[in-house]
Amino acid sequence: MKRFLVSPSLVLGSMLAMAGSVAAQTFPAPDYFRKMHYNAPAALPPPEGLSGKVVDGKLRLSLADAVQLVLANNTDVQINRLGYEQTRNSILRAYSAFDPLFTSTFNTNRNTSPTSSQIDGAATLSTLSQSTTFNYFQGFQTGTSVNINYNASKSTTNSVFSTFNPSLFSRLNFTLNQPLLRNRWLFANRAPIVIAQRGRNRSRADFDAQVQQSLSDAINRYWDVVQSREDLKVLRKSLEQAEATYAQNKRALELGALPPLDIYRSESEVATRRVSVIQAEYQLKQQEDDFRRAIGADLDPRIRVLDLDLVEPAAPAGQLLVVDPEDTLGRAMQKRPEMVSIREQLAADDTGVRLAHNNMQPDLNFSAFYSAGGLGGNQLDPSTTPPTVISQGGFGDAFSQMGTFDFPSYGFTVQLRLPIRNRNAAANLSDAMIGQRRSQFQFRRTEQQILLDVRNAIHQLEQAKLSLAASRIARDLAQKNLEAEQRKYELGAQTIFFVLDAQTQLAQAEQNLLRSQVGYQRVLTTLDRATGELLERNNIRIE
Repeated sequence: MKRFLVSPSLVLGSMLAMAGSVAAQTFPAPDYFRKMHYNAPAALPPPEGLSGKVVDGKLRLSLADAVQLVLANNTDVQINRLGYEQTRNSILRAYSAFDPLFTSTFNTNRNTSPTSSQIDGAATLSTLSQSTTFNYFQGFQTGTSVNINYNASKSTTNSVFSTFNPSLFSRLNFTLNQPLLRNRWLFANRAPIVIAQRGRNRSRADFDAQVQQSLSDAINRYWDVVQSREDLKVLRKSLEQAEATYAQNKRALELGALPPLDIYRSESEVATRRVSVIQAEYQLKQQEDDFRRAIGADLDPRIRVLDLDLVEPAAPAGQLLVVDPEDTLGRAMQKRPEMVSIREQLAADDTGVRLAHNNMQPDLNFSAFYSAGGLGGNQLDPSTTPPTVISQGGFGDAFSQMGTFDFPSYGFTVQLRLPIRNRNAAANLSDAMIGQRRSQFQFRRTEQQILLDVRNAIHQLEQAKLSLAASRIARDLAQKNLEAEQRKYELGAQTIFFVLDAQTQLAQAEQNLLRSQVGYQRVLTTLDRATGELLERNNIRIE
């Protein structure tokens, strides 16, 4: 046998260097190990896309522009997005059960003790023991786990009876463990991953629903501003008509053609309509502030002071929408994110029930091991005084014997754990089945709610179309009535009261027409929200 003369310090240094090399080559440090230092929270980015919408000193926006700004800048959307991204970490966490683990230890121990017998080999026995251990553990999705252990030790003593001094021992161990009943094969071990993936899909569907809700709110705020702006125009026009009538009456009073007491009617009407204009102006300011918050325009001091120029007309363009109730309901059942979310929950509950059944089974494990060892060091002849060195050696001899498996050890173990009564597992199974049943009722409740939402949206659409047609007719008739009352007044057949009343009726009819137009636009958004097609309708795809 070939012998190697190796310094103990060189051996231990080489072992530690080898450990570092193996760890560096086989287990590269992940990025998060290199980033485990505290960073102060970064400042939030400024709102995006606003400066490009400034035209002639105003923030000019179409409805499509507003939708894009909501996705980019709305605070609620950003918070909900972070919530979805956080749920994706649960999948990474579920895979952690199969992460490899490498450990390494080094121990050294020196012991000096008095002796009470000649067989101790020295008057004062002194020993130095040093050991290095490397261990690698890996679990697999089949339930199989593998453990590889390497142990190298060195022992030095002043006992004259030692045949190897220093003695160098090396051993390599392989252990395989496989569950045969509980937690066997893929399903039981992949179940947490599958449940986490279902949870991620649910969170994605919930995020889609939240985005649709935020978009719906922002679109309605857009139409709030449009309606308030057009309302203000109608009221200002009505005020101008009242002021013109008042000026005409005032001239008639000066010429003696109008009794003095009749002037108060037109003067009072001017004051009343001016109050309505003032109220409408401040209502418009409030609606604009709400809309600015929805699109993030309030976050930029340079943008929030600009006037809004919303270019989307209130009057619907083209033919009014006609829907098929059954087809609309079918699309809603397929596309509503709430349905996607509850289907994922049902699938996760089914996996949970199966996993709970798995945990009711007995625990039967098969374990096998194989190891090989070797011995090296300086071999001594203890029959001489002092002991003479027969041959010199080192860790090379231990490695050689271990590598050729000259001294193997092997065996296997089968272990059965059979609980006579497993109340905890039975309770968990019952909880899983109750949760599954609850999700089934939630699925039915969601179906009922979607059915109600779609029917209500369809009824609102029909009502909006009929109201729009009737409002147009009422507005035209109010205009003709005003012209007739004005003509009667000029001919002296009617008093100023009827003219002012006709002006008020015309303003009310124009406001009703505007509300019907904006109401129709709102109903389109409500219908898209009810069918889950709001993102698709606005050409939005969330990556």
